[in-house]
Amino acid sequence: MSKRRLVITAVLAGQSQSEAARTYGVSQGWISKLMARHKLEGEAVFEPRSRAPKTRPQATPDTVVEHVLALRKELSDAGLDAGADTIAWHLEHHHATRLSKATIHRILSRHGTVNPEPRKRPRSSYIRFAAEQPNETWQSDFTHYRLTTPDGRPGRDAEIITWLDDHSRYVVHASAHRAITAQIVLSTFRQAGDLHGYPARTLTDNGLVYTVRLSSHKYRGGRTALEKELRRLNIVQKNGKPSSPTTQGKVERFQQTMKKWLTAQRVQPTTVSELHALLEAFIDYYNHRRPHRALPHRATPATAYQARPKAFPSADRSRDTHDRVRHDRVSTAGTITLRHGGTLYKIGIGKTYARTYVLALIQDLDIRIINAATGEILRELTLNPNVVYQPTGRPPGPARK
Repeated sequence: MSKRRLVITAVLAGQSQSEAARTYGVSQGWISKLMARHKLEGEAVFEPRSRAPKTRPQATPDTVVEHVLALRKELSDAGLDAGADTIAWHLEHHHATRLSKATIHRILSRHGTVNPEPRKRPRSSYIRFAAEQPNETWQSDFTHYRLTTPDGRPGRDAEIITWLDDHSRYVVHASAHRAITAQIVLSTFRQAGDLHGYPARTLTDNGLVYTVRLSSHKYRGGRTALEKELRRLNIVQKNGKPSSPTTQGKVERFQQTMKKWLTAQRVQPTTVSELHALLEAFIDYYNHRRPHRALPHRATPATAYQARPKAFPSADRSRDTHDRVRHDRVSTAGTITLRHGGTLYKIGIGKTYARTYVLALIQDLDIRIINAATGEILRELTLNPNVVYQPTGRPPGPARK
C-alpha cells in the first residue's frame, strides 16, 4: 500500500493530521494538500501528478516535426539515406530550418520510425584513412544486381563495376555489364582516366580481373591487362588482404547505397542497358546533389573532388622489368601457354618435346624455355603481343634426324 493511501486512510479513520505526520514521517503541510486534493479528485489522488511543465516554449513546432517525418519518408521511399545527419542537411539547405542531429533523432524515435539494429562492431575499432588529394587513390570493385523479366519475375544477374575517388568519394565511373572481365576492367579504367585524369594509385581486392597474385601456382606471377596498363603509366597498384573488405570500405559502402537506391525504384530494369540508364541517373544525383556524411560540411563528392589540385602518376620512369619463372608441361600439340597483359598466348616448342616438363624464364617479352630435367634450352624468343600463336619457325613435319 502506498504512503498516500496509508495517510489518507488514517486521517479518514479519525487520526489527526499532526499524528499522521509523526507516524509516517511526512510534513503536516503535505498531508493538508493531500486531503484537499482527495476531496476534489477522489481516487485520482493516489497517483502522483506529472512534474512535466504545462508549456514548452523551446519545443520543436509541430509543423517542423511533420516536415522531419515527411523528409524521412520521402528519402526512405526513394532508397536514399534518411538518417538524422541527412535530414538536418536538407532542412538547412532547402528549407531554411536548423535542427540538431539529436533533436531529429528524438523526433524519429518518438514516432517509431527508427528500427533498432543489432550491435555492430564499434566504429572506434576501425583504422580510418583517406587520400589527401583527388586522384591520389582510386578504389574499384564490382557487384551483382538481379534484373527483372518483363512479366515481373526475377531475371538473370548483371554486374556493375565502379571506380571511386578515395579522397572525395566521387564516382569517376560506374557501368553495368553481363559479366566483368579483365578487358572490361581495363576499358572502364581508361574511360575514367581519359575523362578525369589518371590516378597516382589504385586500390582493389584480389579478384582475378584485377590481379593474379593469388591465383593458382601455374599462373601466379603474371599480369592482368590492368596490371600491365598500370605499369605502363607508372601507377602504383595496391590490393587489400584476402577476406578484408573494409580495406576497400569506401567503394563497398557506395555499392550498398547504390543497390538500396536501385531496389527502391518502382520500375526495375529488365536489360543491362536499362540498368545502365538507372545508374547514370543515380551517379548524377550521388556526385552532385547528395550530401555525404563523411565529407567536411556534408559537401557533395563533386564539390570535394574539385576543391583541391589533383594528384597524378609519378614521373619516375626507371626500369622495372617484370621477371617471373613458370613451371609447365608441353602439351601433346607441342605448345605451352603463357598469359601476358590479360591475353593467353600459345608458344610452340615442338611435338618432339610433348609431355616434357619445362621451366619458362620470362623477363617482360623475352622468354627462354628450358628442359626442367636436363637444363637444355628448348627455345628462346621475344613474344609478339599481336599474334596469339608463337610458331617455332621450323618447317612443318617431323624433325630431321
